[in-house]
Formats: sequence, C-alpha cells, structure tokens
Amino acid sequence: MSLGERLYELRKKKGLSQEEVAEKLNVTRQSVSKWETDESKPDFDKIVPICELYEISTNELLSGTQEEKEEKEVEVINKDNKKKRAIFISIAVFLYFLAIIWIMISETTFNLNDGIVVGGFFLICGIATCLLIYQGIVISTTIAKKKKEKTVNEKKLDGIIELTAIIFTIIYLLVSFFTGAWHITWILWLVFAAVEAIIKIVFASKGEDNNE
Repeated sequence: MSLGERLYELRKKKGLSQEEVAEKLNVTRQSVSKWETDESKPDFDKIVPICELYEISTNELLSGTQEEKEEKEVEVINKDNKKKRAIFISIAVFLYFLAIIWIMISETTFNLNDGIVVGGFFLICGIATCLLIYQGIVISTTIAKKKKEKTVNEKKLDGIIELTAIIFTIIYLLVSFFTGAWHITWILWLVFAAVEAIIKIVFASKGEDNNE
C-alpha cells in the first residue's frame, strides 16, 4: 500500500472529508487530494501533524507496517465469523428438516403418543431457533475492528443492525408462536441476512459519497 493509499484509508476511518483534513492541517483541499493520489508527498513539517490527526506513529504512516498487520488480523477474524455463521445456519436448517422427519416417522414407526411427538418436534425446532437467533444477533453483529474510536457512521450502522436484529427476533417469535409454523418461519432469518447486507451497502455508499 502506497503512502497516498494509507492517507486515504486513514481519512476514511476517521470519517473526515478532504476539506476537514485540509482545515486541520492548514493546507488546501487540493494538497490533500494530491497526497492521497500520490501526485505529491506531504511536506516534512506536516508529517507529525498528520500522525497526531490520525493517532498513529510516524513509522505506521510511512511504512504501514502496523496497519497492514492489523488489517490481516481483522480479515482473519471476519472470515472466521462468516464460517461460524454458515455453520450455525446449516445446522439450524438441518434441524428443521429433522423436525419434519420426526413428525412423519415417530407415530408410524415408533408408535409414540401425540404428546411425545409434539414435544420432540418443538424441542428440535427450539434448538434450531436458538442457533439462528445466536448467529443473527451475536455473530452477525460481531465485526472485527481496530482498537480505535468508531466513526459516527460506524456507530449508527452498529445501532441500526442491532435494532433490526431485535425487531426480527420479536417478529419471528410472535409469528412462530401464533402460527406454530416453526419449520417455515426460520426463513425470516434469511431475510434478516439480506436486509443486513443492504443496510451495510447503503452505509458504505454514503461513506464513499461523504469522502469524495
């Protein structure tokens, strides 16, 4: 990553526009733009103010060593979270199918009474539901970030996703209890995953617009 690319990424993470950076560093916006596109380099007397503004060391700014290391760690953690989500969703879907199979074979094959059949069905569906709720609220909203203060947009995004997860949980439980269709209502969590992705895309596009 070049110096210009690092400056661009640092500004984005701080949630600042080029005009705001220029004002804080007492330079023109065109100068900031040229730094970020590698058309020119910051003057020596601007290196320390830049580091203070972005709360990094001069070594991190000039070499990017610490930043690149942290980026790799974040990438590894996020990949691990995605794998966990996939595993939890797959197990939950399997359990819902298993619950249906249980209803189909329990009475005819094992000659069990209705209470045991229904109880077993709801137990399996309950386990599957807990897995979906866990991945929907805990794993999907666990985003690996560097140990720095979040920007206003990041805080808003986290809050909206958490609120959306709570709303989906309430809707899921209400619909499931009133209809008894636990084997179908789990689809709401697939809808939640799609809504979450849309929210992130909208915030990402807004962030790009603000940084231009």
